[in-house]
Amino acid sequence: MTGILQICQNISFRRLFHFPRVYAAEDLGGQEGKLPECIGSPQVPETGWDRIRELFVRNELKTYPEEITNIWKSVIVAACVGMLYGGIPAARHAKIRYIEHSQAELYKNRLEAVRSAQDAAVRGFIRYGWRWSWRVAVFVAIFNTVSTGLSVYHDQNLLRHYSAAGAITGGLFRMNLGLGGFLAGTAIGAIMGVPAGSLILAMQKVGGETVRERKRRERREIYKLKLEEWRARLHLTEGLIDEIAGKDSAENDLEKLEELLNKPRNPESSVKEKI
Repeated sequence: MTGILQICQNISFRRLFHFPRVYAAEDLGGQEGKLPECIGSPQVPETGWDRIRELFVRNELKTYPEEITNIWKSVIVAACVGMLYGGIPAARHAKIRYIEHSQAELYKNRLEAVRSAQDAAVRGFIRYGWRWSWRVAVFVAIFNTVSTGLSVYHDQNLLRHYSAAGAITGGLFRMNLGLGGFLAGTAIGAIMGVPAGSLILAMQKVGGETVRERKRRERREIYKLKLEEWRARLHLTEGLIDEIAGKDSAENDLEKLEELLNKPRNPESSVKEKI
């Protein structure tokens, strides 16, 4: 009998499989009102500078907000449009001019003459296309950066933001012409910014909502999803803690049983005297 008890003692279940203990169960009730930082807030930041700083913060997918990506996309499209706008007419003009100035040149065959004319067209396309490309790209980058910054700062999409962006952009591009050129560029940019802003807002309205409205809606939806996920994890943690607490009580019962079994037995001589 003693050998069997010794074997049971050596192969105790709790000693073979030890479960961790959690001592913070009493604090779970107060966590419903305090949300973790990863959930965030359903509302946009209150101050304009906080909204500006939020533009340069990556999300969970390590991507920048939509406003920043839209600026980069518009700059790339503007660079391509400027390249085509300045390069195609320049290539045609360079080809015609080369043909006019090479009437007295001799070529071995017709293919060599065509290739030389095409080389001249390619050189003209690259030279003048690049000049237009970087200028249009910088113009669009400044315009969209200023208009987006104003819209994010005020949390509204207004025509005056685009007018101000056009004025700043036009003034910067005509600054090299002196004060008169700066003022003229500012005035022309402010005027041209109104129809450009109207076109942008109209395109956004066709989709049903502006960028700022979609930003608020997506922020609220993400907040609700994260809140539901956090509450589900919290309930799962509570169930796990209750399960571990029940196993701890079983461990205490086994320890008490082992202590009783490990107590010294009564001597046989004292038992016989009592008999």
